[in-house]
Amino acid sequence: MVEPQVIAFASIAALLTITPGTDTMMILRSVFTHGHKAGVLTMIGICSGLFFHATLSALGLSLILVRSATAFDTVKLIGACYLIYLGGQSLWTAGRGSMKDSLAENTVTKPKKGNWRAFFEGMLTNVLNPKVAIFYFAFLPQFISPHDWVFGKSVVLASIHFIEGVVWYSILIFFLGRMRALLTRPRVRQVLEALSGAILIGLGLRLAVERR
Repeated sequence: MVEPQVIAFASIAALLTITPGTDTMMILRSVFTHGHKAGVLTMIGICSGLFFHATLSALGLSLILVRSATAFDTVKLIGACYLIYLGGQSLWTAGRGSMKDSLAENTVTKPKKGNWRAFFEGMLTNVLNPKVAIFYFAFLPQFISPHDWVFGKSVVLASIHFIEGVVWYSILIFFLGRMRALLTRPRVRQVLEALSGAILIGLGLRLAVERR
């Protein structure tokens, strides 16, 4: 029988997963820029970052972010700068006016490099998000009983969150794939690239100025 604690965590994690945010924007950007496979690898990278936060929470290291304003602000600014950097890249690509050639270069001549880059970009986006770290530190202990193995239970809960993320984002990527004919038009890709870049920069700026 599934523990009520696990069900409660799964419900909260599911709500967080389906709420549009930076992770969703990163996947959309990856699909628009590099294609379906890159979008899948970005998704795996984002979801894999959950285990990093679960490990920190189990070890108690996330307490530093909760109690130290300097540490929190430092991680927050690094994450914000990273989002702004990715958004700037998208705007630069869109502004070059040669999306078709850029797409061909990224998806044909350098597929492995572009795809693995998408994976690491997704993972870094999640790892550098202090809010995820604080969420795991604040919520995971509430779903772990005194007799539980803390690290093992943390990994189990992160695995549930991982599966929920993979399922939800896979559905999103699938529907984007159904729109492939529209998305492959150079002009549409250029507009989407510019839009995703602007949104990522906006998310980065909001993260930079936002208080805990």
